[in-house]
Amino acid sequence: MKRRGMGEGNDLTGNGKGHAVQNRKTVLVTGATSGIGLALSREFAGKGYRLVLSASGEDRLRKVAARLEREFPTSVIGAICQDLAEDGGGIGLYGQVRARNIAVDVLVNNAGFGLVGEEISLPLARERKMIGVNISAVTELTHLFLRDMCQRGGGKILNVASVGAFQPGPYTAAYYATKAYVVNYTRALRVEAKKYGVQACALCPGTTRTAFFEKAGSRVPIWAMSASKVARIAFRGLERNREVIVPGVVNRLLQCLPQRVKLWGIAMLKR
Repeated sequence: MKRRGMGEGNDLTGNGKGHAVQNRKTVLVTGATSGIGLALSREFAGKGYRLVLSASGEDRLRKVAARLEREFPTSVIGAICQDLAEDGGGIGLYGQVRARNIAVDVLVNNAGFGLVGEEISLPLARERKMIGVNISAVTELTHLFLRDMCQRGGGKILNVASVGAFQPGPYTAAYYATKAYVVNYTRALRVEAKKYGVQACALCPGTTRTAFFEKAGSRVPIWAMSASKVARIAFRGLERNREVIVPGVVNRLLQCLPQRVKLWGIAMLKR
């Protein structure tokens, strides 16, 4: 795929479609072509939202946008290809959205990936890309769209983290640390944004059946929750303005374990 600069890219759905549905709210979902991102896109579309989809893979983005448009006619008003691992990738995506005069009512920062292995064995270049997507792009997009929302006096931000945010993770050290950043960043912004009528929520799913494990080089555990179920819980939690949304009773109960026990368990699973 051709790499695009900060002000470039393709809106793969064309222009002008949104005029007939201007009264509907618009959600921007990053990492929208698979897993939780795709499931959240379906969930929002089913509730009447207009979709702006973003991902780094152009061919797959085209196919997913077309599929969602068939499932939910008039739902997709933009499909923007942007690699968030690039330096300034979040700023680039924001610029492309603004260039299309799209006002985003809900921002879903879902794009992200993880790496499994001993820190000394992981490729540093790959780890830097992970930090770029999981932290830098999330910060850029949140900062820019939050500013717009505060000026308009309303909006919602859903930053996707992980239950791994709540403790250190041996053999996933940097990944867990990036998700801890996302949760703490979101919780702090929530306090700042409240007076402007903007809400910020963190979604912390546990093990989910997505392509995450393939990208991380591991197998999907048999106890993994479906992405569609995570999306349903996430949407409900966002509507109820939950500060931190943890799907699944077991995932919530696990947070009650002593941190040393969780550290040992994670090390055993990931080693």
